[in-house]
Amino acid sequence: MSEAQRGAAVVIRGGTVFDGTADAPGRTADVLVRDGRVERIGEIREIPEGAEVVDAKGCWVTPGFIDLHTHYDAELEVSPGLTESVRHGITTVLVGSCGLSFAVGTPEDLADQFCRVEAIPRSTVLPMLERVKRWDTPTAYVEHLRDSAIGPNVTSMLGHNAVRAHVMGLGRSLDEKIKPTEHEVGTMLGLLHESLDAGYLGMSFNTLPWDKVDGDRYRSRPMPSVHADWREYRSFTKVLRERDAIWQVVPNLQNRLNFLPIMLHSGGFRRKPMKTMMISMVDSRAFRAYYKIAGHLSQGINKLYGGNIRFQSLPNPFDLWVDGLEVPIIEELGAGTEALHETDPDKRKAMMYDPAFRRKFSRQWHNPFAGRAYHRKLSEPKIVNCPDPSLIGKTFAEVAAERGVKPFDAFLDLQGEYGNDLRWYTVLGNDRPDQLAWIANHPSVLMGFSDAGAHLRNMGFYNFPLRLFKLVRDRAAEGKPVMSTERAVHRVTGEIADYLGIDAGYLAEGRRADLVVVDPAGLTDEVDQAHEEPMEGFDGMERLVRRNDAAVRAVYVNGRLAWDGRQPGRGFGSERGFGTFLPATGTA
Repeated sequence: MSEAQRGAAVVIRGGTVFDGTADAPGRTADVLVRDGRVERIGEIREIPEGAEVVDAKGCWVTPGFIDLHTHYDAELEVSPGLTESVRHGITTVLVGSCGLSFAVGTPEDLADQFCRVEAIPRSTVLPMLERVKRWDTPTAYVEHLRDSAIGPNVTSMLGHNAVRAHVMGLGRSLDEKIKPTEHEVGTMLGLLHESLDAGYLGMSFNTLPWDKVDGDRYRSRPMPSVHADWREYRSFTKVLRERDAIWQVVPNLQNRLNFLPIMLHSGGFRRKPMKTMMISMVDSRAFRAYYKIAGHLSQGINKLYGGNIRFQSLPNPFDLWVDGLEVPIIEELGAGTEALHETDPDKRKAMMYDPAFRRKFSRQWHNPFAGRAYHRKLSEPKIVNCPDPSLIGKTFAEVAAERGVKPFDAFLDLQGEYGNDLRWYTVLGNDRPDQLAWIANHPSVLMGFSDAGAHLRNMGFYNFPLRLFKLVRDRAAEGKPVMSTERAVHRVTGEIADYLGIDAGYLAEGRRADLVVVDPAGLTDEVDQAHEEPMEGFDGMERLVRRNDAAVRAVYVNGRLAWDGRQPGRGFGSERGFGTFLPATGTA
């Protein structure tokens, strides 16, 4: 904290205070913040001299929200304030998800792992890493974060992809015929122990084969984690179990039973349960029974088999915007990977007219026996932008009917005509209100799967806590209550902090002052409306966002004003003293 801010006081007056616990109803109170801590909650009769006074009448005062699934690893180095999340009340973010982290590895190896999977421009990430990366151990990365002007607090997983590539070499780590030597496994385990000693939450893995490597050295190969076997996984999970750390896993969504052995590995008789976070519970349009199966199985294993499983999930429809074919779900098809392997736009367009390629793509698209994450029903996705304005607002099936062709032929024809200038919108799941409410209330769910900082043109879930609050309020108004307001606040604050094992998520005297002033009158339909905004530090790239600033009056991180409802606070994103690295409290 700067000298100018040291000792500064803030009094938030007359708001309804929710403390982050599940059962304590909101109560009208004042909150006094000083020196980065909550000094008092109650009636503040004497205002400290020079204190900032915030009128919170009619508003909620809550702990800062926690986003437990982001890919802000790159954006932290370019625009460390992470304003797109903080403006919605996020005061703590988790990086290092899905096997990806910047803790170890060369700039080129990390860019190749990160950029295609997370749909982030390599042209920005690689030169940035070459410029800033001066660390090469998990501990040194933590020190780098602590020395940075980060906006929210940051906590981290250690990515298995990064560790495997760092120890084995990226090329060897991508060869399914090559397994790590005993010495290499020992070195990887040493890095895991070091990371846990430094306060990392655990280790993240990705078994999804359609996530592919970027660059030109090993382009389109599945990620390093995919090539590991269960013997290798167990060497890591043994450590995670012993040290009460977290195993974060992306299951293979092409195999609908892949999540079962992962769940069973979490528990077991006569052994310590292992915290296991899985991605993700969703009412999938491609497999409608999935969310119920995942929910019932996880609960059964947790209760009867000693598991400690949680699914990450969103409280809103899971929708996507796509430029051409630029989205990971296309790569669940081999032909989709072939198309995205080609980086020349004109050559990719030409592929769409090749008869052999079209037959292959069509055969894979329509295969009724293959597992799928995308429903592939072309009567649903709509064209939202195109050089031909007459197509905007139409589905691919409607265009096909007008042209007298089959829907998939129209889909490929339009890809060939317009390439990435064709932008379309689709919904993968969570589109049924009753089923979404069931997921939002499920005890095996941890609320959050925003992917913030990734899929910049595809998704905009930065404000998911506010969308949960709106869901809860709207369902109550319809006579279909989901949960209380205090439990909704708990789901995006204290519940997540308790599972992760970090000092966050609660509003109490003596604790760090990460808090949000929410105006419930601002929880309008605007929270659901998406648009595009320029992204700082990414060469004018526009990303998808949902902004509803009327819902958030103020955000404080470490007692300092980070967002005032219109703009960042003074020094936010450029000065140290706001966020810091939050270590796990139980892995030492």
